[in-house]
Amino acid sequence: MKCAPFRVELPSTVDEVVAALVEHGEDAKILAGGQSLIPMLAMRLARFDVLIDVHHVDGLASIQLDQNTIRIGSRVRQSEIERSDVIKRHLPVLAEATALIGHFQIRNRGTIGGSLVHADPAAEYPAVALALGATFEVTGPAGTRVIPAADFFLGYWTTALTDDEVLVAIHFPIPEGKRVGMTVKEVARRHGDFALAGAVASIGLDPSGAIVETAIALFSAADQPLRLTEMEAALTGHSPDSLDIPALSAAAAAGLAPGDDLHGSADFRRHLFRHLIADVAAEAITRAQEATNV
Repeated sequence: MKCAPFRVELPSTVDEVVAALVEHGEDAKILAGGQSLIPMLAMRLARFDVLIDVHHVDGLASIQLDQNTIRIGSRVRQSEIERSDVIKRHLPVLAEATALIGHFQIRNRGTIGGSLVHADPAAEYPAVALALGATFEVTGPAGTRVIPAADFFLGYWTTALTDDEVLVAIHFPIPEGKRVGMTVKEVARRHGDFALAGAVASIGLDPSGAIVETAIALFSAADQPLRLTEMEAALTGHSPDSLDIPALSAAAAAGLAPGDDLHGSADFRRHLFRHLIADVAAEAITRAQEATNV
Protein backbone atom coordinates (compact mmCIF):
# COMPACT_ATOMS: atom_id res chain seq x y z
CA MET A 1 0.00 0.00 0.00
CA LYS A 2 0.97 3.64 -0.34
CA CYS A 3 0.60 6.55 2.04
CA ALA A 4 -2.35 8.86 1.64
CA PRO A 5 -1.29 12.27 0.28
CA PHE A 6 0.32 14.63 2.78
CA ARG A 7 2.26 17.87 2.84
CA VAL A 8 5.61 18.34 4.60
CA GLU A 9 6.58 21.43 6.59
CA LEU A 10 10.22 22.13 7.54
CA PRO A 11 10.42 24.35 10.65
CA SER A 12 13.81 25.48 11.93
CA THR A 13 12.92 26.29 15.56
CA VAL A 14 10.88 24.69 18.33
CA ASP A 15 8.55 27.71 18.30
CA GLU A 16 7.85 27.11 14.62
CA VAL A 17 7.07 23.46 15.36
CA VAL A 18 4.59 24.48 18.05
CA ALA A 19 3.02 27.07 15.74
CA ALA A 20 2.53 24.42 13.05
CA LEU A 21 0.95 22.04 15.56
CA VAL A 22 -1.42 24.77 16.72
CA GLU A 23 -2.34 25.69 13.15
CA HIS A 24 -3.03 22.18 11.88
CA GLY A 25 -4.24 20.47 15.07
CA GLU A 26 -5.10 16.79 14.77
CA ASP A 27 -4.34 16.85 11.04
CA ALA A 28 -0.60 17.18 11.74
CA LYS A 29 2.04 14.79 13.03
CA ILE A 30 5.71 15.33 13.86
CA LEU A 31 8.16 13.36 11.73
CA ALA A 32 11.43 12.51 13.50
CA GLY A 33 13.08 9.23 12.44
CA GLY A 34 9.90 7.92 10.86
CA GLN A 35 10.70 4.29 11.62
CA SER A 36 7.24 3.71 13.09
CA LEU A 37 5.25 6.54 11.53
CA ILE A 38 6.03 5.86 7.87
CA PRO A 39 5.05 2.16 7.98
CA MET A 40 1.81 3.12 9.75
CA LEU A 41 1.06 5.68 7.04
CA ALA A 42 1.94 3.21 4.30
CA MET A 43 -0.43 0.60 5.73
CA ARG A 44 -3.15 3.25 6.19
CA LEU A 45 -3.20 2.62 9.94
CA ALA A 46 -2.84 6.38 10.33
CA ARG A 47 -3.44 9.41 8.11
CA PHE A 48 -2.29 13.02 8.47
CA ASP A 49 -2.57 15.92 6.08
CA VAL A 50 0.67 17.52 7.30
CA LEU A 51 3.94 16.04 8.50
CA ILE A 52 6.13 18.44 10.48
CA ASP A 53 9.71 17.36 9.76
CA VAL A 54 11.97 18.33 12.68
CA HIS A 55 15.30 17.37 11.07
CA HIS A 56 16.36 21.00 10.75
CA VAL A 57 15.16 22.22 14.15
CA ASP A 58 17.95 23.72 16.26
CA GLY A 59 18.75 22.30 19.68
CA LEU A 60 17.19 18.85 19.37
CA ALA A 61 20.19 16.74 18.37
CA SER A 62 22.77 16.98 21.15
CA ILE A 63 23.86 14.87 24.12
CA GLN A 64 24.93 17.07 27.02
CA LEU A 65 26.46 16.15 30.38
CA ASP A 66 25.39 18.69 32.99
CA GLN A 67 26.66 17.84 36.49
CA ASN A 68 24.34 15.03 37.65
CA THR A 69 22.18 14.84 34.53
CA ILE A 70 22.50 13.76 30.93
CA ARG A 71 20.27 15.76 28.59
CA ILE A 72 19.50 14.02 25.30
CA GLY A 73 17.78 15.99 22.56
CA SER A 74 14.68 14.31 21.22
CA ARG A 75 16.12 14.11 17.69
CA VAL A 76 19.31 12.28 18.70
CA ARG A 77 19.64 9.15 16.59
CA GLN A 78 19.58 5.81 18.34
CA SER A 79 22.91 4.92 16.74
CA GLU A 80 24.47 8.01 18.35
CA ILE A 81 23.28 6.87 21.77
CA GLU A 82 24.66 3.39 21.11
CA ARG A 83 28.12 4.83 20.32
CA SER A 84 28.22 7.75 22.76
CA ASP A 85 31.16 7.67 25.19
CA VAL A 86 29.17 9.83 27.63
CA ILE A 87 26.29 7.36 27.64
CA LYS A 88 28.56 4.32 27.91
CA ARG A 89 30.36 5.83 30.88
CA HIS A 90 27.46 7.19 32.90
CA LEU A 91 24.37 5.25 31.71
CA PRO A 92 25.65 2.10 29.99
CA VAL A 93 22.25 0.42 30.28
CA LEU A 94 20.87 2.99 27.82
CA ALA A 95 23.49 1.97 25.26
CA GLU A 96 22.77 -1.70 25.96
CA ALA A 97 19.05 -1.18 25.45
CA THR A 98 19.69 0.68 22.20
CA ALA A 99 21.60 -2.28 20.78
CA LEU A 100 18.42 -4.36 21.19
CA ILE A 101 16.34 -2.04 19.00
CA GLY A 102 15.67 -3.38 15.51
CA HIS A 103 18.73 -3.50 13.25
CA PHE A 104 21.47 -0.98 12.59
CA GLN A 105 19.61 0.50 9.61
CA ILE A 106 16.68 1.32 11.91
CA ARG A 107 18.94 2.73 14.61
CA ASN A 108 20.69 4.93 12.04
CA ARG A 109 17.39 6.72 11.38
CA GLY A 110 15.33 6.18 14.51
CA THR A 111 15.41 8.80 17.27
CA ILE A 112 15.07 8.49 21.02
CA GLY A 113 12.25 11.04 21.07
CA GLY A 114 10.35 9.31 18.30
CA SER A 115 10.46 6.00 20.14
CA LEU A 116 9.38 7.52 23.45
CA VAL A 117 6.50 9.51 21.98
CA HIS A 118 5.34 6.51 19.93
CA ALA A 119 5.02 4.76 23.31
CA ASP A 120 4.90 1.18 22.08
CA PRO A 121 4.65 -0.95 25.25
CA ALA A 122 7.01 -3.52 23.67
CA ALA A 123 9.76 -0.92 23.08
CA GLU A 124 12.92 -0.71 25.17
CA TYR A 125 13.31 3.05 25.70
CA PRO A 126 10.07 3.70 27.62
CA ALA A 127 10.93 1.03 30.21
CA VAL A 128 14.50 2.31 30.53
CA ALA A 129 13.25 5.87 31.01
CA LEU A 130 10.81 4.68 33.67
CA ALA A 131 13.41 2.63 35.54
CA LEU A 132 16.02 5.40 35.49
CA GLY A 133 13.64 8.14 36.62
CA ALA A 134 13.94 10.20 33.45
CA THR A 135 12.02 13.42 32.93
CA PHE A 136 10.63 14.78 29.66
CA GLU A 137 11.06 18.40 28.61
CA VAL A 138 8.14 19.39 26.39
CA THR A 139 7.18 22.71 24.82
CA GLY A 140 3.78 23.99 23.74
CA PRO A 141 1.88 27.27 23.37
CA ALA A 142 1.91 27.78 27.14
CA GLY A 143 5.68 27.34 27.35
CA THR A 144 7.89 24.51 28.62
CA ARG A 145 6.94 21.93 31.22
CA VAL A 146 8.63 18.83 32.63
CA ILE A 147 6.85 15.47 32.83
CA PRO A 148 8.26 12.58 34.92
CA ALA A 149 8.48 9.28 33.07
CA ALA A 150 6.04 7.80 35.59
CA ASP A 151 3.37 10.23 34.34
CA PHE A 152 4.29 10.29 30.65
CA PHE A 153 3.07 6.91 29.40
CA LEU A 154 -0.70 6.47 29.53
CA GLY A 155 -1.42 3.39 27.39
CA TYR A 156 -0.93 1.92 23.93
CA TRP A 157 0.67 4.63 21.75
CA THR A 158 -0.61 7.23 24.21
CA THR A 159 1.36 9.77 26.23
CA ALA A 160 0.73 12.87 28.33
CA LEU A 161 1.75 15.10 25.41
CA THR A 162 -1.04 17.29 24.12
CA ASP A 163 -1.63 17.71 20.38
CA ASP A 164 0.14 21.07 20.37
CA GLU A 165 3.25 20.04 22.34
CA VAL A 166 6.61 18.73 21.13
CA LEU A 167 9.14 16.67 23.08
CA VAL A 168 12.36 18.70 23.20
CA ALA A 169 14.68 16.62 25.39
CA ILE A 170 14.93 13.78 27.88
CA HIS A 171 16.83 14.24 31.14
CA PHE A 172 18.42 11.17 32.76
CA PRO A 173 19.78 11.55 36.32
CA ILE A 174 23.26 10.14 36.93
CA PRO A 175 23.45 8.09 40.15
CA GLU A 176 25.83 9.50 42.73
CA GLY A 177 26.87 8.66 46.27
CA LYS A 178 26.28 4.92 45.98
CA ARG A 179 27.35 1.91 43.97
CA VAL A 180 24.75 1.37 41.26
CA GLY A 181 24.27 -1.52 38.87
CA MET A 182 21.95 -1.40 35.87
CA THR A 183 21.00 -3.96 33.25
CA VAL A 184 18.40 -4.76 30.59
CA LYS A 185 17.36 -8.10 29.12
CA GLU A 186 14.68 -9.25 26.72
CA VAL A 187 13.40 -12.31 24.90
CA ALA A 188 12.43 -11.95 21.23
CA ARG A 189 11.73 -14.44 18.48
CA ARG A 190 14.69 -13.07 16.53
CA HIS A 191 17.19 -10.34 17.24
CA GLY A 192 15.62 -7.05 16.21
CA ASP A 193 12.03 -8.20 16.72
CA PHE A 194 9.86 -6.56 19.34
CA ALA A 195 10.33 -8.25 22.69
CA LEU A 196 7.98 -10.95 23.90
CA ALA A 197 9.13 -9.94 27.37
CA GLY A 198 11.72 -7.51 28.68
CA ALA A 199 13.01 -6.11 31.95
CA VAL A 200 15.25 -3.27 33.15
CA ALA A 201 16.77 -3.03 36.62
CA SER A 202 18.71 -0.37 38.50
CA ILE A 203 19.92 -1.24 41.99
CA GLY A 204 22.03 0.89 44.35
CA LEU A 205 24.03 -0.31 47.33
CA ASP A 206 25.27 1.62 50.36
CA PRO A 207 28.87 1.24 51.65
CA SER A 208 27.85 -1.78 53.75
CA GLY A 209 26.47 -3.55 50.70
CA ALA A 210 22.78 -3.22 51.58
CA ILE A 211 20.29 -2.30 48.87
CA VAL A 212 19.23 1.32 49.26
CA GLU A 213 17.56 1.99 45.91
CA THR A 214 15.72 -0.31 43.52
CA ALA A 215 13.91 0.21 40.23
CA ILE A 216 12.64 -2.62 38.04
CA ALA A 217 10.59 -1.86 34.93
CA LEU A 218 9.05 -4.25 32.40
CA PHE A 219 8.15 -3.92 28.75
CA SER A 220 5.69 -6.10 26.81
CA ALA A 221 3.96 -6.76 30.13
CA ALA A 222 1.02 -4.34 29.87
CA ASP A 223 -0.28 -1.49 27.72
CA GLN A 224 2.58 0.71 28.99
CA PRO A 225 5.92 0.18 30.75
CA LEU A 226 5.36 -1.19 34.23
CA ARG A 227 7.26 -0.69 37.51
CA LEU A 228 7.39 -3.59 39.97
CA THR A 229 6.87 -1.45 43.05
CA GLU A 230 6.11 -4.31 45.44
CA MET A 231 9.25 -6.22 44.51
CA GLU A 232 11.28 -3.02 44.68
CA ALA A 233 10.06 -2.47 48.24
CA ALA A 234 10.87 -6.08 49.14
CA LEU A 235 14.47 -5.67 47.94
CA THR A 236 15.21 -2.24 49.37
CA GLY A 237 16.77 -2.11 52.81
CA HIS A 238 18.13 -5.64 52.76
CA SER A 239 21.44 -7.35 52.14
CA PRO A 240 21.35 -9.21 48.81
CA ASP A 241 22.48 -12.41 50.54
CA SER A 242 19.35 -12.40 52.71
CA LEU A 243 16.93 -12.28 49.76
CA ASP A 244 15.28 -15.08 47.83
CA ILE A 245 15.27 -13.30 44.49
CA PRO A 246 13.83 -16.22 42.45
CA ALA A 247 10.85 -16.44 44.83
CA LEU A 248 10.28 -12.68 44.73
CA SER A 249 10.50 -12.75 40.94
CA ALA A 250 8.02 -15.62 40.70
CA ALA A 251 5.56 -13.71 42.86
CA ALA A 252 5.98 -10.56 40.75
CA ALA A 253 5.48 -12.46 37.50
CA ALA A 254 2.39 -14.25 38.84
CA GLY A 255 0.69 -10.89 39.31
CA LEU A 256 1.19 -9.78 35.72
CA ALA A 257 -1.53 -9.76 33.07
CA PRO A 258 0.34 -9.66 29.75
CA GLY A 259 -1.55 -9.99 26.51
CA ASP A 260 -2.24 -13.11 24.46
CA ASP A 261 -1.29 -13.04 20.79
CA LEU A 262 0.01 -15.30 18.03
CA HIS A 263 3.58 -14.88 19.30
CA GLY A 264 2.92 -16.16 22.80
CA SER A 265 0.25 -16.80 25.40
CA ALA A 266 -0.08 -14.84 28.62
CA ASP A 267 1.13 -17.89 30.57
CA PHE A 268 4.21 -18.16 28.36
CA ARG A 269 4.99 -14.50 28.85
CA ARG A 270 4.58 -14.81 32.63
CA HIS A 271 7.04 -17.72 32.49
CA LEU A 272 9.52 -15.52 30.60
CA PHE A 273 9.07 -12.64 33.04
CA ARG A 274 9.63 -14.93 36.02
CA HIS A 275 13.13 -15.65 34.78
CA LEU A 276 13.89 -12.22 33.28
CA ILE A 277 13.01 -10.39 36.50
CA ALA A 278 15.28 -12.67 38.52
CA ASP A 279 18.08 -12.32 35.96
CA VAL A 280 18.06 -8.51 35.81
CA ALA A 281 17.80 -8.16 39.59
CA ALA A 282 20.71 -10.54 40.19
CA GLU A 283 22.87 -8.99 37.48
CA ALA A 284 22.16 -5.43 38.64
CA ILE A 285 23.21 -6.42 42.17
CA THR A 286 26.41 -8.01 40.86
CA ARG A 287 27.22 -4.92 38.79
CA ALA A 288 26.58 -2.69 41.79
CA GLN A 289 28.88 -4.80 43.94
CA GLU A 290 31.59 -4.50 41.32
CA ALA A 291 31.12 -0.75 40.86
CA THR A 292 33.59 1.75 42.29
CA ASN A 293 31.61 4.98 41.87
CA VAL A 294 30.93 5.45 45.59
